[in-house]
Amino acid sequence: MRVTKLSIALSLGFLVVACEPRVEEPVPPPRDARPETLGQEAEGPDPRSRARCIHPTEDKPKRSLAREGADPRCPPDDLEKPPVLREGKATFTEAKGETVTLEIAQREHERARGLMYRKQMAEDRGMIFLFEQKDVHHFWMHNTCIPLDMLFVDDDGTIVGIEENAPTMNDSTFSVPCPSRYVIEVNAGYCRRHGVRAGQKVKLEGI
Repeated sequence: MRVTKLSIALSLGFLVVACEPRVEEPVPPPRDARPETLGQEAEGPDPRSRARCIHPTEDKPKRSLAREGADPRCPPDDLEKPPVLREGKATFTEAKGETVTLEIAQREHERARGLMYRKQMAEDRGMIFLFEQKDVHHFWMHNTCIPLDMLFVDDDGTIVGIEENAPTMNDSTFSVPCPSRYVIEVNAGYCRRHGVRAGQKVKLEGI
């Protein structure tokens, strides 16, 4: 086979290119896939907002309460003796410092039942759901007779998002687009009444 100077040069050029390491630039995520907190990150110097996903609290709730008190459609409890759960406390140190006593739903059947069939709950009471791993958790209001606020809380106590005024007897799912370890349920409107917002810390005791 005839080898010319041109063919030798082309071959050497190919070898040089082939031996150079490939450098890939990072591809930014599509705009609609970025966490909603990116807009919040530019608002202020709070390092917690820049370091994690936080779904900001809206200026006004996206849902209003359909009614006060228990839903008249509330079914009778399917258990003659509802389970008694151990309790802990949560203090909203960066709001008004209010403390609520929380029933602890840790086992799967406790989490599945949640606050179903309750017809009232004191302002300083609630329930916390403990999960084995951090995830984007989805909740519903099946057989839940009182409207609720749902607070999604990270391992270190940071509130990463809040679903306000979850409606009673509703099988839609409620969540925020940020992973959390815990979910706290309190009476609907609690967060607005006591100045609790996403990005704040909650101190958990006995959990």
